[in-house]
Amino acid sequence: MKPKVVILGAGYGGLMTVTRLVKKTGIHEVDITLVNQHHYHYETTWMHEASAGTLHHDRCRYQIKDVIHPQRVHFVKDTVKLIEQKEKKVIMENGELTYDYLVVALGAVPETFGIPGLKEHAFSITNINSARQLREHIEYQFATYNTEAEKRPERLTIVVGGAGFTGIEFLGELGNRVPELCKEYDIDRQKVRLICVEAAPSILPGFDQELVDYAVHDLEAKGVEFKIGTAIKECTKKGIVCGKNDTIEEIKAGTVVWAAGVRGNPVIEQSGFENMRGRVKVKPDLRVEGYQNVFVIGDCSLMINEKTERPYPPTAQISMQQGETCAKNLAALIRGKETESFSFENKGSVASLGEYNAIGLTYGKKVTGTIASIMKKMIDNRSLFLIGGPRLVLKKGKFKFF
Repeated sequence: MKPKVVILGAGYGGLMTVTRLVKKTGIHEVDITLVNQHHYHYETTWMHEASAGTLHHDRCRYQIKDVIHPQRVHFVKDTVKLIEQKEKKVIMENGELTYDYLVVALGAVPETFGIPGLKEHAFSITNINSARQLREHIEYQFATYNTEAEKRPERLTIVVGGAGFTGIEFLGELGNRVPELCKEYDIDRQKVRLICVEAAPSILPGFDQELVDYAVHDLEAKGVEFKIGTAIKECTKKGIVCGKNDTIEEIKAGTVVWAAGVRGNPVIEQSGFENMRGRVKVKPDLRVEGYQNVFVIGDCSLMINEKTERPYPPTAQISMQQGETCAKNLAALIRGKETESFSFENKGSVASLGEYNAIGLTYGKKVTGTIASIMKKMIDNRSLFLIGGPRLVLKKGKFKFF
């Protein structure tokens, strides 16, 4: 019988694994099943645009059936609930699957660090539905402001918790979107407040200070207020309570967005894997210690960068590279050969500051402005190309460079 490979999750890592495994194996070598809770893949790195309303959410997703081989891959639309490791079984909402080899690529969920009220009252930027909900909520606040006898300023106050990639890119898009909303709903731009609250001493950790300064200057010019070194203590229906040193401040806001961290999918913890915030420490070949047939990649995996002695951050770039190595190693195991170690090739990082501005570090060179923005779009198009080829790039790619 052909060995059964089950891949959980159709994010960047899962789709790279399944598309590359099809190319590296023959139809008679392996039985491949891909499980995902939606019939589509969404570009996680584009969610800040959909959330702000600068890019329609349908542009951020594509059908899984359009990029997988229909004769080679069995697609199951279902939600994974549990992995029974000893029985080699995956329990889903509507059924179960057995496997010989398993790839866990279930992605991440927001990490609230136990801050009261965040789960109940804050929005997140995590998927298509959360992006759509946030966009509609912001527009509702603007649409409602002028209809009330008492114009409450908090309706036009947006607080973003977190100044990492997601928070900063979302603020960059808001900087472009807010003037449009003000014009549409006859609101003075000066009445709108965009506030970024970050507990760390700086925004965009890991970026060169010159690039950080450029980003801060650009966003402040768009009206963003920064509260750096300030921690959110609580989120309420009325806004947030935050503090710096011994000073406590309440900020009333109609919209609070939490973008300050993620943890691995809860299925990891519920299935009994040894983990750290839902992430499993994997061996160099991406398998889990003690499980010769289980791979964990993407946001659910924990790999240590030997140069920094710190975990690699959960990024799309790493997930896709892990997916490629995972496919190679699955093909090797199926043929009784040795696996290879994963080696991350850092191609750089680019953070957008709106449609036509960005900052980045690529191959050791700092880039800003239009050039960085073009590079950001090229990176987005490249990820589409790697999974779906030129056809997907032409259908979903970004070509508006100026």
